[in-house]
Amino acid sequence: MIEVKHINKSFPGNHVLKDFDAQFETGKVNLIIGQSGSGKSVLTKCIVGLMGIDTGEILYDGIDFSKMNRKEQISIRKQIGMLFQGSALFDSLTVEENIMFPLKMFTDMSKKEMINRANFCLERVNLEGRNKLFPAECSGGMQKRIAIARAISMNPKYLFCDEPNSGLDPSTSIVVDNLIKEITHEYNMTTIVITHDMNSVIEIGETIVFIYKGESWWKGTKEEIIRTDNPEINDFVYASKFMKNLKGKLSI
Repeated sequence: MIEVKHINKSFPGNHVLKDFDAQFETGKVNLIIGQSGSGKSVLTKCIVGLMGIDTGEILYDGIDFSKMNRKEQISIRKQIGMLFQGSALFDSLTVEENIMFPLKMFTDMSKKEMINRANFCLERVNLEGRNKLFPAECSGGMQKRIAIARAISMNPKYLFCDEPNSGLDPSTSIVVDNLIKEITHEYNMTTIVITHDMNSVIEIGETIVFIYKGESWWKGTKEEIIRTDNPEINDFVYASKFMKNLKGKLSI
């Protein structure tokens, strides 16, 4: 579990995170949603230690990350898998080499062990045999799955996904969503997903935190978010005419 307790983060003239509280549960897909500029990315960077916080606590399984020494923080970071918005694959490396990159950086594995691990991760994301392809030879959906394979290569306890469906068509988005949910349950990870995609919210949102102007404005499940009367949530969820019509049908 990752717990965020009363954290504040400010930049000159801009108080971004305001006494923010949230719990992200182990073995579940935890979603962070909110409008652009609400503080989602800053929150995530603070949680993984890329930014320091002004006040508050960030607890990894009960241990305050912000109070750890550098060696202890590195130990936690080695347990974190990251799926970046644009996949962030290295164009000059093959699929296999991309997946092996963190293993080379942070483990003592032999080359044979790394290849075996890469093969296992590729099989898990249904891309076995694609080892020698380059990212440019892969579709957007394949690149996302390769990035997931790399993210899980070190068998992380915590997985962070930044807009995993960005740029994907609806059917491929569902494949990626289901894969994230499956590996979260399979490996009992604490998964945090930043998303604007309401399909993802409805499909895989087991716990949801809505951030509004830097505050932890609403928390609940995918079932509860559909029926809440919170006006800020409704403005976000039912921004389109289609979603407004859907809400009307659900309320009948």
